[in-house]
Amino acid sequence: MSGGRERRGARGLAVDLGVLAVGVFFWMYLAGERMNAEMPSPPWLFDVDMLTGLLALPLLWLRRRWPTQAAVALVVASTYAETIAFPLLVMLFSVVVRRPLRTAACVYAGALAAAVVYSLLRPEELGLLGGLAFAFVVYAAAAGWGLFVRYRRQLEARAAQAERDERERARQRARDELARELHDMLGHRLSLLSLHAGGMEYRPDAPAEELTRAAGVVREQSQLAMRDLREIIAILRAPIGELPQPTMADLQALVDEARPGMRIELTADVEGEVPERTGRTAYRIVQEALTNARKHAEDAPVEVTVEGRADEGLAVTVRSGPGRDTGPGSGHGLIGLEERAALAGGRLEYGPAADGGWRVHAWLPWTA
Repeated sequence: MSGGRERRGARGLAVDLGVLAVGVFFWMYLAGERMNAEMPSPPWLFDVDMLTGLLALPLLWLRRRWPTQAAVALVVASTYAETIAFPLLVMLFSVVVRRPLRTAACVYAGALAAAVVYSLLRPEELGLLGGLAFAFVVYAAAAGWGLFVRYRRQLEARAAQAERDERERARQRARDELARELHDMLGHRLSLLSLHAGGMEYRPDAPAEELTRAAGVVREQSQLAMRDLREIIAILRAPIGELPQPTMADLQALVDEARPGMRIELTADVEGEVPERTGRTAYRIVQEALTNARKHAEDAPVEVTVEGRADEGLAVTVRSGPGRDTGPGSGHGLIGLEERAALAGGRLEYGPAADGGWRVHAWLPWTA
């Protein structure tokens, strides 16, 4: 609402030209009315009044850039001139809309004070009290309209800001979702690569058949990782919802893919079709749990149990036996799974198992 040059634009230019045209018409109307009525005393005041009103018209063009300065000049001129009434009302309106309310109040008070001086200098029409009452009503109407426009613009600006904030929050949610997908998709592939590449490094004397199989897994997982990375990059140019998402039906393929080098047992007892979001969350939980088991207990057996039905929700448990390192590592993946489960309306627990291994358990509502 303060300082700075305001760009007119096509609509603003049309409005300003319209205001200027109305000002010219108002000036011509008052000039004609005054010439057909009793001349003010002294008579030369008529000429000064007409000239002042004519000089005031160009100030209408400055109402966007310098409304306060133009309003002060018109307030001073209103002490003796009646033809500047329309430009003064327009400028009062502009000050209320574009400048601080304290400035607008000062201009409004100055206009009322000038009306007192005008009524004393030219009492021939409405008298002192009548002139003051008329000025108060007209100026109050202009100021009230300005306040209405001012607060309407403020509400529109707040709504626009709220919309921008919501878009930013949506972008942040999309970035968070993308980060989770990137972690889940590539972390699983890279852990397999690390496992088999490590085996080839530490067992160079292994049979050629084992080395060939490990090299094949490395090659396959490298290709799959590149495919996943291309999907992630492609999704940066599309809405997050277009990212290919796994479902409950892909869980068996996930376990089969992770089996080379691991002992995994999958038990699934699910009645009915699992909702898409619930199934995707369950898939990611199993994927991250298998990745952690491969990192910290690659030589230990892993049990994956999925149970659920519509009236009870879906329970996912991944239990890995004791291995060389049964801890959770940095825990960033598990924290991400907690967030993912919470977003789906469920909960996730993890910690050491009774046999010294590691257990991840999640419950998800059937309708997330």
